Amino acid sequence: MARALALAAHGLYTTTPNPRVGCVIVKGGCVIGEGWHERAGGAHAETAALADAHAHGHDTRGATLYVTLEPCNHHGRTPPCADAVLGAGIARVVAAMQDPHAGHGGGGERLRGAGVRVDVGLLGDEALALNAGFVSRLARGRPWVRTKLATSVDGRTALASGESRWITGSAARADGHAWRARACAILTGVGTVLHDDPQLTVRDVKTTRQPLRVVVDRHADTPPGARVLAGEPTLVVTAGTRNPAWPVTAQWLALPDGAGRVDLAGVLRMLAAREVNEVHVEAGAKLNGALLQAGLIDEVLIYVAPSLIGDPARGMFELAQPLAALAQSVALEWQSIERIGDDVRFLARVRPAPPAGTGEDDRAPARAGVLDTAGGR
Repeated sequence: MARALALAAHGLYTTTPNPRVGCVIVKGGCVIGEGWHERAGGAHAETAALADAHAHGHDTRGATLYVTLEPCNHHGRTPPCADAVLGAGIARVVAAMQDPHAGHGGGGERLRGAGVRVDVGLLGDEALALNAGFVSRLARGRPWVRTKLATSVDGRTALASGESRWITGSAARADGHAWRARACAILTGVGTVLHDDPQLTVRDVKTTRQPLRVVVDRHADTPPGARVLAGEPTLVVTAGTRNPAWPVTAQWLALPDGAGRVDLAGVLRMLAAREVNEVHVEAGAKLNGALLQAGLIDEVLIYVAPSLIGDPARGMFELAQPLAALAQSVALEWQSIERIGDDVRFLARVRPAPPAGTGEDDRAPARAGVLDTAGGR
């Protein structure tokens, strides 16, 4: 299964809106076939692995198939993988994650009914980490939201003047592009556009696509000549009308909330409807703070430079409603801490708050069980 996960990771930048899936077929203690899903409309991992085994002259009857997501049992862009597994005479299927695709059901039940042994749950957390966005879109109706920040040791993201280039080094910036590349959309606010005029495109990473760029711009203040409006598609979400000076290539949508601001939860629901799995946020403290207080951030990716900036300077999350007590702070669960060049990269997940009225002070970690309704492909 570890090898299947490594194969699945090959599709990190290419499979959207589908999940990243890898498959390994074993018979007599030997690997006889491997495959991974490359892109929507292409062969699923199971089909690719079976084709690999047959191409090398192996008989798959009686073999065990390891796959990172339970084989699908419905017609989508391709036929059901359960059909291919049964046709190949596979005796046992080991899946990392279940696939209760809404309205379709996974292939495990069908395979069991045909006499195939099916086991689910091996390295499930690792499989979920690869497909948190896909699972989130199907289970919660919104993408997985990861916000990326570059800070000094004292948590400052920019000078009071707005100057922020460059707090971290070139290695950290290149690593940040890899995280951009795996996302389906990059979200920013108009403040970042006005201060930094970013392109928000993937560079330094070989990829066949660019994520959709999304600008939250309450009053349609994005300059018509902003670099974010050039080239690849960009969607500007306002609380009112479109700026008539924007180029015709700029997509626009009005999503006001009841207070005349942009409805951030509505933005995420809209992106899910467009089959966006992961949203990568690169924004200022105001938008980050609004997303955090709305409970819309799932993961934080922070690059910390070996420097001190001091006050006055800009922080990471500007809260419209300051916390009244430390007990109200947002709890995180560390995922990884790594040295990237001269900087340190922290990856942490937001822990869900305990159910109201439980009296629990500690928060349960966000693990695979929180998002255990992964869908099919």
